[in-house]
Amino acid sequence: MRPIFGLLLATSIVVSSTMAYESAFPATEAGTSEIKTLPAGTLLKSASGGDYFENGNSLFRPLFRYISTHGIAMTVPVEATVDDAAMYFWVAQGEISKVTGDENGVEVIDIPERLVASRGARGGYSRDNFERIREELTAWVAAREDVRITGDAYVVYWNGPFTPWFVKRFEVHLPIERVAASNDGPHR
Repeated sequence: MRPIFGLLLATSIVVSSTMAYESAFPATEAGTSEIKTLPAGTLLKSASGGDYFENGNSLFRPLFRYISTHGIAMTVPVEATVDDAAMYFWVAQGEISKVTGDENGVEVIDIPERLVASRGARGGYSRDNFERIREELTAWVAAREDVRITGDAYVVYWNGPFTPWFVKRFEVHLPIERVAASNDGPHR
């Protein structure tokens, strides 16, 4: 009984600690597809090219070093492009004055508001999970007549590396644009 209690306690501590970060936008519920508008914002970018799942750890270090050096609070989610490996940290509105410009492999970018189709999921951060959710989301968008895909899918991570795989939340986003009347509610 004690090992199970320990696992549950550790899991709740990890999950609670990840919830303390400021969110750039609301998460999409696991198993749900929806259309949502992401806010404009300032992001920090680390890029290496190649495959994200082979280079992800090397992308994190420069970003973490940048926010640590400048005293910038961590936010969620973390965005990543998969086939041309890049990782993006959102900068909270109240932290933008701490951003000092590009340095040491980190680029500061300002992005406009974006419209995306999003599918939420739970599970490990792997290529197989990304591809499975991307396929589900692509099929969901293809069945709609009110939007069309305008770019490549990317992944959005809500939890840190020490969160157990079965608790981790992620989303796949597809950039889209409206082409007719819409129905923006969540769909299963």
